[in-house]
Amino acid sequence: MGRTVEILVARLIFAGAFGMAAFFKFAGMAETAAYISAAGFPFALPLAWLAAFFELGLVLAFLTGAFFSEAALLAGAYVIFLAFAFHGPSHWQGNQAEFGFFVDHFTFLAGLLYAAVHGPGKRLALRQSLIWKDKAASAH
Repeated sequence: MGRTVEILVARLIFAGAFGMAAFFKFAGMAETAAYISAAGFPFALPLAWLAAFFELGLVLAFLTGAFFSEAALLAGAYVIFLAFAFHGPSHWQGNQAEFGFFVDHFTFLAGLLYAAVHGPGKRLALRQSLIWKDKAASAH
């Protein structure tokens, strides 16, 4: 029972983190686009919408367990992209806290990689996956 609770709490934490990010993007799309533009990316508003819907998809995957490992891997790639694009070495000179934000993304990546390998657990999970074809692998 303890393992099930811990896995469900972890899934809720992942969903919560990406859910908050999506909420703030939807609530302030213009501000999100300005932030993306300030980082030097073109087409900031479409990218902001794409990011918000991507994060919403991650929330659904983490909550349902469907395509969980795929979502965790995509989320990991996304988190590392965000680390370099918005908190990378070019930001450290002006604000040393940016280095901490950068490193935090790698901690998040570690959790996502672990989740991708071990799957959504045995309970309250739709075990659909493109990666793990055998059900035993996604149940670990």
